[in-house]
Formats: sequence, structure tokens, C-alpha cells
Amino acid sequence: MPMHANAIRHDTKAWKAQVWISFATAVTLCATGLAYLPGQDLDRAFMVMGYVFCLSTAFALAKFVRDNEVRRTDTPIWGLVVWGGFAFAFGLTGWGLWRMEVNPTYKAYLGVSWLFLISSVFTLAKTLRDAHEALLAEARREGMRAARDAE
Repeated sequence: MPMHANAIRHDTKAWKAQVWISFATAVTLCATGLAYLPGQDLDRAFMVMGYVFCLSTAFALAKFVRDNEVRRTDTPIWGLVVWGGFAFAFGLTGWGLWRMEVNPTYKAYLGVSWLFLISSVFTLAKTLRDAHEALLAEARREGMRAARDAE
């Protein structure tokens, strides 16, 4: 039985570099903004927790959506937890940013860097997952080739 030579697509080195540089830039911008946040230490701590909460829930949401893209593999309650966690993290962080008594320009900087961070998380998660799936496809292909050669 002939094997079809399906090409396994890999991201280019340039794309991978762009994704990692974008993510690192977003993290740096957020960290800088939070480190120099004027006001009370409690506000700074709240915002750091909010950004980390958003970061982790964005990765979880990206994984959940990708895992359930073709066939539902997770329970509906897990979907509620993942989507609810992301919405809660996003809403709570946005509320904290809105209510802080700092210069509106500073709020805008924090808001834009936060949105940049969230969007770069989704891109990074997709890039990492694509690379993982390409490695799995190559391993399957090699296994099939080895089995065919052993016959």
C-alpha cells in the first residue's frame, strides 16, 4: 500500500522568532509598567496578580479551544471553568485597572500592554501547539515507515 507524501508543515524560524520576541516584548512592557506603577503597593500587587491570572487563563483557554476544535474531548463543566476563569480574570483585571487612581496616560499604557500580552499568549500557544503536532506527525510517519520496512 503506497504512502502518500503529505507534507508536514513547520513554522519558519522567522515566524518563531517573531512570536517569541512579541511575547517577550509584551511581558517586558507589562512588567515595566507594573514595576513603576505609581500609588499604593496593594494596587501594584493586585495588578500583578491580575496580569498573571490573565496570562495563565489565556494559555488554558487556548489549549481548551484547540483540544476541542475537531471533537469535543472535555466535559461541558470544564469548558465553563476555563471560559469562566478567563472572563473572571479579564474582568477583574480590567476593573482593577479602571478603578486605579493614576494618570489616564499611564492607565492607557497598562491597558494596551495588557491586551498585547493576551494576544501574544494566544499566538505563542498556537505556535507551540503547531510545533508539537508537527513532531507527532513526523514520529507517526517514521513509525509507519519502520513498520513497512520491517515487513
